[in-house]
Amino acid sequence: MKHPRLGNRMRFLVQSEIRHMTIECTRVSGINMSQGVCDTPVPEVVRRAAQAAIDEGVNTYTRYDGLPGLRAAIAKRLRERNGIPVTGEGDLVVTSGSSSAFYGACLAILDPGDDVVLFEPYYGYHAQTLTAVGVEARFVPMRPPEWSFDPAELERAVGPRTRAIVVNTPVNPCGKVFEERELEAIADVAERHDLFVITDEIYEHFVFDGRTHTSPGSLPRLRDRTITIGGFSKTFSITGWRIGFSAGPPAYLERLGYINDLVYICAPAPLQQGVARALEVLPPSFYTDLSAEYQAKRDTFCAALSKAGLPPHVPQGAYYVLADLSRLPGETSKDRVMHLLAEARVAAVPGSAFYSGSDGDHLARFCFAKTKEDLAEACRRLGRLS
Repeated sequence: MKHPRLGNRMRFLVQSEIRHMTIECTRVSGINMSQGVCDTPVPEVVRRAAQAAIDEGVNTYTRYDGLPGLRAAIAKRLRERNGIPVTGEGDLVVTSGSSSAFYGACLAILDPGDDVVLFEPYYGYHAQTLTAVGVEARFVPMRPPEWSFDPAELERAVGPRTRAIVVNTPVNPCGKVFEERELEAIADVAERHDLFVITDEIYEHFVFDGRTHTSPGSLPRLRDRTITIGGFSKTFSITGWRIGFSAGPPAYLERLGYINDLVYICAPAPLQQGVARALEVLPPSFYTDLSAEYQAKRDTFCAALSKAGLPPHVPQGAYYVLADLSRLPGETSKDRVMHLLAEARVAAVPGSAFYSGSDGDHLARFCFAKTKEDLAEACRRLGRLS
């Protein structure tokens, strides 16, 4: 029996290793440290405000760029905390999560045949999204222990079709926090070659050891060429709600907003209201306490990795850690994480998911955004690893 053939545009797509390891973990009833699901409690104010919004009838389409109250609350935070001068009118779009914001930004400013610079290790969804829109990635390596990059290598990565540089800070998967001097080096290249900068700052509230988060869009030289992307999935433990945003110059955001309308219509209305209320009432201590809580989790888990003979690259931010699995049997990082899952019933993502070449073959990414009980059990299981 004949069937219509699939189109070729997305023939490269396969299931992400993050999703695959989550499925494998469920199969063996393991502890899922592969996907960044953030299974910690949702703040009560967020839950109550969303529930109230449903009861009050906030259940229909919003404007394509989001509820006015949420746009105003995000814009206020961006001005006061991030140093990005937006108003929420014409320069900010509420999106269905930060991943859709990234997809919309790529559609808005890039053409098939362009290329974009990614720092490596990279977030796999960034690389896959670029491929999906017909854009080639050009990679600049970041090297441990500080995950620093060479500005000369960034300069060499720029070609005649390069249109943008992607900055993810703090970085998924390695936890690097870009310093202002590094962002200035990126600004040098962006100015010299007239490039966009697309940022992903979803982990901005997860920074450790006294570091501070700097938004690239706050730098005067980058302000007019940067699309800032963020969201609330991680900060409020609402990864399933899909509430994110894009902010930047109105000339870019208008088109991005129309794309958001075409593809997603709008983010869920009552959930937008829940986030807006949280941004209005949660005190600054909520965010500082969040960093302290996750720094403690990082330290606990990294100590367990070291004791198990899986040396970690201790992250500066975010809630992931790359660890060296070289001592485990197998030829590839996928072999090693499958061995780890079988022996300890702890799931991680193969390091190869974050590299274009073989540099990740000995690494795995663990997510430590777990309850205290699950994190303690994962540490115990690693301690019994032979």
